[in-house]
Amino acid sequence: MSAEAADREAATSSRPCTPPQTCWFEFLLEESLLEKHLRKPCPLSVPVLNMLLNELLCISKVPPGTKHVDMDLATLPPTTAMAILLYNRWAIRTIVQSSFPVKQAKPGPPQLSVMNQMQQEKELTENILKVLKEQASDSILVLEAALKLNKDLYVHTMRTLDLLAVEPGMVNGETESSTAGLKIKTEEMQCQVCFDLGAAYFQQGSTNSAVYENAREKFFRTKELIAEIGSLSLHCTIDEKRLAGYCQACDVLVPSSDSTSQQLTPYSQVHICLRSGNYQEAINIFIEDNLTFNLPVQFRQSVLRELFQKAQQGNEALDEICFKVCACNTVRDILEGRTISVQFNQLFLRPNKEKIDFLLEVCSRSINLEKASDSLKGNMAAFLKNVCLGLEDLQYVFMISSHELFITLLKDEERKLLVDQMRKRSPRVNLCIKPVTSFYDIPASASVNIGQLEHQLILSVDPWRIRQILIELHGMTSERQFWTVSNKDFSHAKQLFAACLELVTEFSPKLRQVMLNEMLLLDIHTHEAGTGQSGERPPSDLISRVRGYLEMRLPDIPLRQVIAEECVAFMLNWKENEYLTLQVPAFLLQSNPYVKLGQLLAATCKELPGPKESRRTAKDLWEVVVQICSVSSQHKRGNDGRVSLIKQRESTLGIMYRSELLSFIKKLREPLVLTIILSLFVKLHNVREDIVNDITAEHISIWPSSIPNLQSVDFEAVAITVKELVRYALSINPNNHSWLIIQADIYFATNQYSAALHYYLQAGAVCSDFFNKAVPPDVYTDQVIKRMIKCCSLLNCHTQVAILCQFLREIDYKTAFKSLQEQNSHDAMDSYYDYIWDVTILEYLTYLHHKRGETDKRQIAIKAIGQTELNASNPEEVLQLAAQRRKKKFLQAMAKLYF
Repeated sequence: MSAEAADREAATSSRPCTPPQTCWFEFLLEESLLEKHLRKPCPLSVPVLNMLLNELLCISKVPPGTKHVDMDLATLPPTTAMAILLYNRWAIRTIVQSSFPVKQAKPGPPQLSVMNQMQQEKELTENILKVLKEQASDSILVLEAALKLNKDLYVHTMRTLDLLAVEPGMVNGETESSTAGLKIKTEEMQCQVCFDLGAAYFQQGSTNSAVYENAREKFFRTKELIAEIGSLSLHCTIDEKRLAGYCQACDVLVPSSDSTSQQLTPYSQVHICLRSGNYQEAINIFIEDNLTFNLPVQFRQSVLRELFQKAQQGNEALDEICFKVCACNTVRDILEGRTISVQFNQLFLRPNKEKIDFLLEVCSRSINLEKASDSLKGNMAAFLKNVCLGLEDLQYVFMISSHELFITLLKDEERKLLVDQMRKRSPRVNLCIKPVTSFYDIPASASVNIGQLEHQLILSVDPWRIRQILIELHGMTSERQFWTVSNKDFSHAKQLFAACLELVTEFSPKLRQVMLNEMLLLDIHTHEAGTGQSGERPPSDLISRVRGYLEMRLPDIPLRQVIAEECVAFMLNWKENEYLTLQVPAFLLQSNPYVKLGQLLAATCKELPGPKESRRTAKDLWEVVVQICSVSSQHKRGNDGRVSLIKQRESTLGIMYRSELLSFIKKLREPLVLTIILSLFVKLHNVREDIVNDITAEHISIWPSSIPNLQSVDFEAVAITVKELVRYALSINPNNHSWLIIQADIYFATNQYSAALHYYLQAGAVCSDFFNKAVPPDVYTDQVIKRMIKCCSLLNCHTQVAILCQFLREIDYKTAFKSLQEQNSHDAMDSYYDYIWDVTILEYLTYLHHKRGETDKRQIAIKAIGQTELNASNPEEVLQLAAQRRKKKFLQAMAKLYF
C-alpha cells in the first residue's frame, strides 16, 4: 500500500466509507467553504481538514490503495476527478504554508489537559506533513495533469450527498453524470491549480534555482486566466496582491529574455545591475523612478540594505554607491512627504563637493517643473532649504543656493532670508573659493557685502589689499573677529604672517615677537595636521622653538594661553618627557599651569614601570586633578531663616578649571598619557560612596583608594568627564581594548546592556583577530565575563548566559542551570547548543527538554553530546581544542548579533 493510501486509511479507519454526517462536513459543503479553505489560511487544523478531504475521496469513488498519480483524470467521473484535485491542491498548499514562519501565540495559564491535547495535535500534524511531503512530487504531477483537462468538473453538494445516503445504487449514475453537484468551470480550476503549482515551484526554488522558471510560467499563466475569467467568477478568487508579489520576485530571479518585458519590469533590471556590478545604471533607474513612483519604497530600501551589508563586509568601494542610492531614496521620500531617513543624515554628516553635486543632480532629474504639482515643488524647496541650514560650510551653501533648481523653487525674499539666517547662525564658517555670480543677484544688503569682503579677504595675500579690506569690514560691523573666517589654510597663513613680520620688524620688536609666537603655533598645527599624523617626528628646530617659547620671559609680551597649551601637548605627544621632568625652569611650574600638569603627566609615565612605592609623582598628579574637580561650598540663609549649603561649580581651587583641563586633554594623542589620565578619572569616579558598579581601567592601582573630603568633589562632573574622555580616546584609537572595556563598563553601570555587550565583544575582537585567536585572559577577566553574563540575562538571552558561564575559570553551573530553566528566552535557544562544550550542561539540557516534552530540542542536545571531540576520555589537548573552537564560533556569532 502506498504512503498516500496508508495515510488516508489511517485518517478514516475509525469511520465507515459512507457519506459523512458530521455537522462540520455538511457546513463545509453547504457553504462551498472547501474551496475557500484552499484559497486562504484555514481556521481548521491540518488533521481535521485531512480527515474531511479523505472522507470526500471515499464518497467520490476514489479506489482505495490506488496512487492518484496513476489515475487518468480525463476518464474519471467529474466529482471523482474534482475530489482528487481538491486533495492534492490542499496537500501542496499545506506544504507551502508549513514553510512560512509563524508567530507563536502567547501561552495562557498552563492546563495539563489542554497541553496534552495541543501536544497530540502537534504530533499528528507533523506526521501528516511528513506523509504529504513524501508524496509532494506525485501531487505536483497530478496537478500538472489537471491542466491538460478540457472539461468542466463538479464537486459534491448536500443534495448529491443526501441522494447517495438514501439509495446509492439509484443515483450513482446521476452523481457521476455531468449535471450533478456544483459546477467548476475548466478555466476556474486551471487558474487555481496554476497558482498552487507556482507557489510549490517557488518554494522549491530555494534549493534549486532552475525551478523558478517553472514558477514564473505558472504565475504568469494565472494572470492570463484571471484576465479571461473576469470578475464574474463565483468559485475562483486568487489573492492578486500575493500573485503580483510572486510575479515580481520571479521576474527578478528569472528575468525574461523579451526586451519588452524587461522594460515593463524595472525590478529585473535593478537585479541584473546589482549582479553585474553596474551600480550606476541601477542609480539611473532609481532616479527615473523618482518621476514615476513605480518601484515600491520597500524594494528600494531593501536594495540599499543589501549594499550597506556588502559595504560593512569590507567592500569600501560601495560607500559612495550607498550614499548615491540613499540620496535617490531620500529625494523620493521627500517628494512623497515622508521624513528624511537616519541613513541619509549619517552619510551626509561630512559633506563634500562631490556629494553636493550628486544630490543636486538627483533633485533636478527627479522633478518636472512644468508638470509638477505645487505640493511636489514645495516639498523639494523645503528639502533644499533644510539641507542648506544643516551645512556648516557656506561654500556648500553657495553651491546649492546658486543652483538653477534652487533659484526656480525659492523666491528672492526666501533666498535672502536664508542667507541672513546662515550669517547670524555661523559668522565664522568657511566661505566659497570662487565667486558665485547668482548670489550677487540678490539685492545688496549689509550681510551680503560683508560676505563678499570676507571672501576677498581669504583669497588676498597682498598686505595692503588685506589692510584695505579690514578697514572696510570694521567700518561695517564690530561684532566679528575677521581673522577666524578661514581655518587650516596653512600655506596662505604662513605667507600672511611672513608679510606681517616684515612690516613690524623695523618699528616694533614686541609686535615682532608676537608674530613669531603665532608662527610657532601655525607650524605646530601644520606638522600635526600633516606629516605628524603618519608618525613622523617633528624637526629638531621646531622642538627647540617650542622649548624657547615655554622658557621665554620678556616683559610686556602678551602670552596667549592657547599657545602654551599647544606647546605642552606637543611635547607630551612626542614623548619629550626628559625635558618636561628635568629641564623645565622652576619659575614655569609656578606661573604656567599647563607646564605643571605636563610635568606631572610626563613624570608619571616615566615612573610607571617602577615599584608602587616610588610613584610619588602619581600621587601629586592625583591631588592636582582632585582639586580641579572639587567645588567650593558656601552657606546661604534663606527667607525662612534656615541655612542651606550651596556648591559652586567650576571652582578656582585648582590650578585650572575642569573645562580647561578637558580641553587640554583633547589635544593629547600619546596612548600612554591618555591611558594614565583616563585611569585617574576612572579611579576618581569609583571612590564615590554611592557607586554600584566600578569601572575598570589599566594602571588603576597606582592611584589612592580614598579621598579625605568626598563631599568636596563634584562627582557628577567627574562622570561626565570620564564619558567625554573615553569618547575622545576611542576617536584617536578605536581598537584599544583597554579603552573599549572602559566604555563597556560605563554602559554597564548605566544599565545600557546591549551597548555594553557591543563594546565588550569589540574589545575581545580587536585583540584576537576577530576571535580567530584566543582572547587574552587579562582582557576577558572573570569580572568582564560576569558582566557579559548579567547583560545577556537582563536582555532575556538565557541560552547565551549558559554558554558564557563556561568561559569562567570555574564554570558557574548554578547560574547556567537557572538560566536554562527560563522559558521566555529571546535568543535562538537550541541553535546555540553547538557552542556548548561542557557535557554537564548538555546533559542538564537533555533532562530539561525530556521533562518538558520538547522532543525536537532534546534530540538536538543529544546530538551535541554525541560529538566525539567532547568524549571525556579524549586527551586534554583535544578537549581544550574543542572548547576553543566553540568559543570562537560563539563569540563571532555574538559579534554579528551586537555589532
